[in-house]
Amino acid sequence: MARDPRADILEDDLFPKAAPRIHRVHAHRSNDGTIHVGVGEGQGGIGGFFGVNSRQPIEHHKGKIWHFSKEEQRHLLLATGAFTLALGLMRVGGLFGTDGFDSGSAWAMTLLISMPVMLIAVGPAFLLHEIGHKVVAKHYGCWAEFRADPKGLQFGVALAAFLGVVFMAPGAVMVAGLVTRRQNGHIAIAGPLVNLGLFVIGIPLGGILLGLSGIGTEIAGEYLTSSGLNLKLVLYDIVLWWIGANLILATFNMLPFGPLDGAKIRDWNEGIWFGFFILFLGLSFLMITGRWNAISLSLAIAGAF
Repeated sequence: MARDPRADILEDDLFPKAAPRIHRVHAHRSNDGTIHVGVGEGQGGIGGFFGVNSRQPIEHHKGKIWHFSKEEQRHLLLATGAFTLALGLMRVGGLFGTDGFDSGSAWAMTLLISMPVMLIAVGPAFLLHEIGHKVVAKHYGCWAEFRADPKGLQFGVALAAFLGVVFMAPGAVMVAGLVTRRQNGHIAIAGPLVNLGLFVIGIPLGGILLGLSGIGTEIAGEYLTSSGLNLKLVLYDIVLWWIGANLILATFNMLPFGPLDGAKIRDWNEGIWFGFFILFLGLSFLMITGRWNAISLSLAIAGAF
């Protein structure tokens, strides 16, 4: 007997005490082959504010793994833009960080410079993480496309604007299809593994970049000086944030809670999850406490030039 589709609308608890914090992702395929994906409840005014419809019907593409639909491209651009703006605001201390600058124009110019710097340094950590999920999911025959979270983007930009702090859930790759627990674990671990690869590659490549630029020690200061743009600081920050962003993003996603990658990886294989979680957590702890930082390896490589 076929399963009654109405059963999908029932929650486990018919009388929940509070609204669920994490909504299920429902996907169904209509007779014309179109896959429809709905995330959470209605997007309300926030969805209209960003001009994104998370319930947009998506055509199911069976072609190349690297295919990105126009709707997915819009979501990726939106999430990347909001993420870049939030990181730029963090770099200048938010809207109320003008006291740390000689003038409002200096604050604005630093913001404009910080945004492309952060896009180059942190953008790949976010984008390639999500693409890693997408590629592996499509390899296993699933429909997989990135969808931005308008509420998460708006909250993240507002937090950066008012407090100068970045904490954002830009969105996630939506997956529809039948997979085994092992395959689901492979899809989940793809993102953190991409970040691990970027972290490892960033150390020698960053060292070469710093060495060719004549940077052999840690530098600080402002992007704008009396003599113009401090290009050496820009390059140093790109290497520093590249290394740090990939490590922090991988560590955060390995937490075994809610919709994070760690929960799916642990469900597949606790040993693999624990090993990578301890690795990422240990490196992050050493970096945050200042006991060791991977940028020191890059600077050591730069010193050879």
